[in-house]
Amino acid sequence: MYRNEELIKTWKKKMKQTSRLPVCNIGMFDSSSDFWIDSIEGLLKKYPLLEFAHINTFYMILVLEKANGEITIDNEKLCIDNSQVIIIKPNCINKIFINTEAKGKIICFNEDFFSLRYNNNVLHQFPYLNEEFWISIRLSTVYLKKIELIVSSMLDEHASKKKAFKKVLRSYLNVLLVSFDRLYVPVKTENLYNPVKDKIQRFQKLIESNFKTHKLPSDYAEMLNISTNYLNKICKNSIGQTSGSLIQRQIILEAQRLLKYTNSSVNEIALELGFDHPSYFITSFKKTTNQTPEQYRKSIFEE
Repeated sequence: MYRNEELIKTWKKKMKQTSRLPVCNIGMFDSSSDFWIDSIEGLLKKYPLLEFAHINTFYMILVLEKANGEITIDNEKLCIDNSQVIIIKPNCINKIFINTEAKGKIICFNEDFFSLRYNNNVLHQFPYLNEEFWISIRLSTVYLKKIELIVSSMLDEHASKKKAFKKVLRSYLNVLLVSFDRLYVPVKTENLYNPVKDKIQRFQKLIESNFKTHKLPSDYAEMLNISTNYLNKICKNSIGQTSGSLIQRQIILEAQRLLKYTNSSVNEIALELGFDHPSYFITSFKKTTNQTPEQYRKSIFEE
């Protein structure tokens, strides 16, 4: 209890010292993971900082069997009651309060965890993940049992750490997201054309097709017939990332795929990704992942 109180005091102190909200990654749960799952029982006692306003860099799924409380997401408050699924998307401000007797599971994952196996467009093709910040799906008794079966299998697999357990978890996660898609009933709204959203989607598609040969935001701004500053602005406002970081993310994601699923050498991968020299690739990869390509490849084989 003393440790939790000290963490809360530290958190409050940091918030007073800066005008920027704390940004949390999955490292707050597990420093070596890009996927994490646990029971929500005693969640706030283990991680009291979740009660304070913060920004997640990851997707958070709360599968609630029985719970009461409230989640604040940006300026909206969502009441928690009975059986439901709540999905909080990355880069939104949130704070969580759940009663200590709550039952259910919490699942957290980075987009890259899913995209490493599935094309990164697939995640955004789930309609409910195109909502602005959060999604709430009510669960009937029948569907709750089906969802609990999937989630319990995920929890067991994550705890086992058996050979290729992350591959299995990605498959379970895909099944879970498809299950939510079948349950999701969108709020009916007018399908109005959004020029900013359209430009961002076009930008992301252009990155996927051209990232090996075009690595500068200015290249894509020219393709979209807009200024580099404007491209960066709409990316930061809508996605919470700079245009440059989106390009870099695609490059590193492809590098991870090649390191994991091919026998190509680091030099060959650097050449395939359009780097003039392997050292530039290694520096870029390590800056983003905190591992050299060889270290990353070794860690994959140890999973």
